[in-house]
Amino acid sequence: MGNWIINNGLTAFILVLWMGINIFLFVWFYLFYDLGDEFFYTRHLLGSALAWARAPAAVLNFNCMLILLPVCRNLLSLLRGSFVCCGRSMRKQLDKNLSFHKLVAYMIALMTAVHMHYSVKFGRLKYLTYLNPIRKNDIDPQQIPTYFVFTTIAGLTGVIITLSLILIITSSMEVIRRSYFEVFWYTHHLFIIFFAGLVFHGAGRIVRRQDIDDPPHNYTYCKDRTDDWGKIPECPVPRFEGGFPQTWMWVIGPMFLYLCERLLRFIRYTQTVRYRKIVMRPSKVLELQLVKNGFKMEVGQYVFINCPSISQLEWHPFTMTSAPEEDFFSVHIRSAGDWTNKLINIMEQLPEGAQGPKLGVDGPFGTASEDVFDYEVAMLVGAGIGVTPFASILKSIWYKFKQSDPKLRTRKIYFYWLCRETYAFEWFADLLQVLEREMEERGMGHFLTYKLYLTGWDQNLADFFNVNFDKDTDVVTGLKQKTNIGRPIWDKEFDQVRKENPTSVVGTFLCGPEALAKVLGKKCAKFSDVDPRKTKFYFNKENF
Repeated sequence: MGNWIINNGLTAFILVLWMGINIFLFVWFYLFYDLGDEFFYTRHLLGSALAWARAPAAVLNFNCMLILLPVCRNLLSLLRGSFVCCGRSMRKQLDKNLSFHKLVAYMIALMTAVHMHYSVKFGRLKYLTYLNPIRKNDIDPQQIPTYFVFTTIAGLTGVIITLSLILIITSSMEVIRRSYFEVFWYTHHLFIIFFAGLVFHGAGRIVRRQDIDDPPHNYTYCKDRTDDWGKIPECPVPRFEGGFPQTWMWVIGPMFLYLCERLLRFIRYTQTVRYRKIVMRPSKVLELQLVKNGFKMEVGQYVFINCPSISQLEWHPFTMTSAPEEDFFSVHIRSAGDWTNKLINIMEQLPEGAQGPKLGVDGPFGTASEDVFDYEVAMLVGAGIGVTPFASILKSIWYKFKQSDPKLRTRKIYFYWLCRETYAFEWFADLLQVLEREMEERGMGHFLTYKLYLTGWDQNLADFFNVNFDKDTDVVTGLKQKTNIGRPIWDKEFDQVRKENPTSVVGTFLCGPEALAKVLGKKCAKFSDVDPRKTKFYFNKENF
């Protein structure tokens, strides 16, 4: 249990706090509408639907306030910089922004379903003094909900909000997002319609409460004397008013922040980006070396790239593979969808030495990998193209050794690279060769331990490796470290790191699939020692 708390304690606390606020809001507003005196006659007309509709609405207000904040990338980068003094655990939470964004979205979907189900009994109009605003007697009672939905502000905006939410959530499914990113991208921008409908949803003031009369209408005395209403002083005809719209007050702040976010992105989009070099790597991987005035980065950070000749609206995230010490920034782009395929095709057709199409670059933005040099010992795990943030880290280490940087705190790095095909190792094999040679020349061969794993193989390939095993260098990479066939035995790897670093805090960094993240997260908890004097593993994952 203690090992789990080391890696997940603060995350669990934040989730419990968020869930606690949701439960509190639901219960508080349910009791407010279920027991409030001013809603006595409203409850008589609507029954339990009043409380069951209004309690989810309060929870919706809270979560709609939160939903935009995790995707304000510049705000998160600002906070990440501000939390440098607050420890890695707090900064680590900012790297889970998309997970929290999804969680909030699920809560919005659930509360929307409950709210919509119980809201079809409500009336309309703002200044009516009577309780039931539907003043038609020629409607079939079964048709009243339909009449309400399509003739009131609340009904129409409710339909628009619900349809937008359904499209946003369904297009966000993993299978669609991975295979049809453009569908996900465009439908997600229905959030503009969603929030516009949300702001105007309460303008009809259909939730009606009893107004204060002079003399007051005492419902406990008058509820059974309806024939005497307006005839005796104790029972004046009750007047009703719609509640003041509140949703806009919850969401106006986050909407303003997000508007500033988009304005800053637009300003960055207009800044000129120049090509320094365009390189086609094996396995249809495109390397772009770019230059932009005033651009400053840290290791492991990422940028969003837009190519107007492909799409004016689409922005895609790519981790930078360059080091902060270099006078350019680079990205490696793998063919993994319509947008990347089109970009690679454009670059392949360019004459040698020509400039590519106009690009917009937004960023850089911070990630978990920024913290790698805060640890004495680091385990870096990259899967396929997921090696990109670690290429930046390894390059930076090479520069720091060349410059004899006294601020380098890290004393040991374990690097694991898992690839399905042999060609992929060619992307950064030259970088590893330079590092290997540099470490040997400086007598620091122990500083970097790296292991390469080929996960896609057959028996013929295995036999080929066995035949050439006695050669001084690896037949695939040209490195002294031989390529392993299969996958790492993580229990063995973590146990070895723990034995070699018995009193260290080890940062474990992954850029790879979710399945591998779950495995490494469990291993970090399993091999962390509760004793603060012994080895502890902190798990960090890249999220886009």
